[in-house]
Formats: sequence, structure tokens, C-alpha cells
Amino acid sequence: MKNLKSFLTGSVVLIAGLSFLSLSANAQPKPWTVPAEYKTMKNPVAKSDASDKAGMALYTKNCASCHGKAGLGDGVKARMLKDFPGDFSGAGFQNQTDGEHFYKTRSGNGEMPKYEGKLADDDIWNIVNYLGTFKK
Repeated sequence: MKNLKSFLTGSVVLIAGLSFLSLSANAQPKPWTVPAEYKTMKNPVAKSDASDKAGMALYTKNCASCHGKAGLGDGVKARMLKDFPGDFSGAGFQNQTDGEHFYKTRSGNGEMPKYEGKLADDDIWNIVNYLGTFKK
């Protein structure tokens, strides 16, 4: 009887723990609230063919697997993600400021990894410049 009681108590604790983990895994990422100073931040890297070329190389290496070669959110890893990685070609994305794109890339959110400390700020700005080439 004592063993049965211990087994049932352990089972309840295990089920409760698994339920908590399941709820945590399904939690939605926080909304992307971009601080005001980033919304108005000016891009220090001039838009140029050289910047686009550098940005394309960095994007291909770090971003295309989820976001796709043309930024349509159709990369090879996209189908494994819980959330759609976004379409960079549309007005909703293209109408955001360079500073907003910089902040989001640098800080990450949910399944989007943070690149602060992984890429130099100038490299992130080159990616931001390249993202502008996806405009429809």
C-alpha cells in the first residue's frame, strides 16, 4: 500500500511537471517592442554595392536557412519552426526603419536568435542594408 501511494504521488508530480514544460514550450515569443532610440537610429554603414555584397554573404551564412534565399520565410529550417519567420519582401517589413531591423537582429526574440556578440555591429548593418534588396 505504501509503495502504491508513493508511486501515485510520484506520477502526479511527474505529470504536473510535464504539463508545465508543455505549456512553457508553447509560449509565444514576446512582442517585438523596439526601443525609441533604435527606431530613429541612423545606419552608420552607407548603402552600397560593397555593403550589399557583404550583407548577402552574412545573410546567406546566418539567416537564409530560416528566412530563405529571397527573404520569403521559406528556408529549409522554416518548416521546423513553431512560428513563421516572416516575409522580408512586403511593406510590413520594408516600412520598418533600419534601426528597427538592427535591433531585432541584434537582440533576437523567441526562435530568432540574438546576434549580439556573435556578429559585429557593422556586419549586422550590412545585413540590414542587404534586407532592403528584398523589397517587392
